[in-house]
Amino acid sequence: MLPDNNNHRDSPYASPDQLRIGMYVYVDLPWFLHPFTLNSFSISSEHQIAELRALNLQRFRYDPERSKNFSAGPAPAAPADAEARADEEAEQVPVPGNPVSPEQAARAQHLQEHRRALAQTEKAFVKATGIMHRLTRNLLQHPKATLDEMNGLVHQMTSVFLERSGVSLHVMGGKCGGEEAYFHGLNVSILSMMLAKGLDLTGEQAHVLGAGALLHDIGQIQIPGRVLRKNPEEFTKPERELYARHVEYGVGIGEQVNLAPEVLEIIAQHHEMADGTGYPRELRLEQIAPLARVVALANCYDNLCNPLIPSQAMTPHEALSFIFARRRDKFDTKVLQLMIRSLGVYPPGSIVKLSNDAIAMVVSVNPQRALRPWVLLYEAGVSRNEAIMLDLDKEPGVSVAKGLRPAQLPADVHAYLSPRKRITYFFDSGPQPSREHS
Repeated sequence: MLPDNNNHRDSPYASPDQLRIGMYVYVDLPWFLHPFTLNSFSISSEHQIAELRALNLQRFRYDPERSKNFSAGPAPAAPADAEARADEEAEQVPVPGNPVSPEQAARAQHLQEHRRALAQTEKAFVKATGIMHRLTRNLLQHPKATLDEMNGLVHQMTSVFLERSGVSLHVMGGKCGGEEAYFHGLNVSILSMMLAKGLDLTGEQAHVLGAGALLHDIGQIQIPGRVLRKNPEEFTKPERELYARHVEYGVGIGEQVNLAPEVLEIIAQHHEMADGTGYPRELRLEQIAPLARVVALANCYDNLCNPLIPSQAMTPHEALSFIFARRRDKFDTKVLQLMIRSLGVYPPGSIVKLSNDAIAMVVSVNPQRALRPWVLLYEAGVSRNEAIMLDLDKEPGVSVAKGLRPAQLPADVHAYLSPRKRITYFFDSGPQPSREHS
């Protein structure tokens, strides 16, 4: 069941003594100042009642419609001034008389570390998109300076993905996204580099992979904008043939600026498919360079998530499921399995329903714990800027139940979670976050 749209600030109240199993209660405290996964839930045990009473709150809001199988006397109607005072007390952080336990402090620190890492990642992402912008515009005019800057970005990715364990992959906020084509090259490069360690690549091979992925579509700068902006399904035969030549044009540009032969190989083969249905040469798996196989898969995944026509976009969960169910014969099986293990069944940007019926968006994934991602929870009454971010790796009682399409969400939930018009990824390149609070 999706969250309802009722204004739960109008909910009746119950005193601590009136709490019963089956009541759906709201805890009007910041998330890290209580031991529960969510700020609202159905009481399922006497232990939870004891924990609620230990918070020393004078009363608890509850939802009669979502409460089941309980009997309690009517909650006393609080005077207007008492209600105002209780609401005012609920906004205070920390709450007097409620000392923070070591567990709560650890959760708060873990959340703070994650938010700090995400802020640093967004800053790094903005810098990287600037490099991609200059790469597509200045490569032919200033090849050496442009490639030096690009190689610096690739070197950073190589060192992070090969040398660190469990690199977190984040979906970037809407303010970071955009419609420019150079976001695609960056996405494909990051998705490809995410697999470098699992493929046992050397530093040199990983650098080639990163550069080839960044530059795989460089030939599109020689395709007229009217073609690039057109829905591929509406291409005329001449337009389709012209678009396909971006591979040839890319190789030509690469030769002109003296790219390494291995990078040129990726550019030449990033549309080749393992079953021989790709282009331009209709190569089969054994004929496709191993690094080009990686870029071909990442390229397909990103194109499904971010097509030219936004209404045709698949969610990350749908895109990965579609490739596995209906396109897996077109890709290297080892690479596809590694991508699924690394991204998880629900990649960042996916909208999901959790096992406790909460609705959330996956915001970060760690390849070592891909099935236990960070999620941003929808909770009515909590400001979007203060939305709860939950590390499922630390919440063994909560898991992802299923994926949801944004169209399935009520309007207020959709606005709160703000599903991205464009799914854009970047990686955490800062100090490795502490995992001591498990």
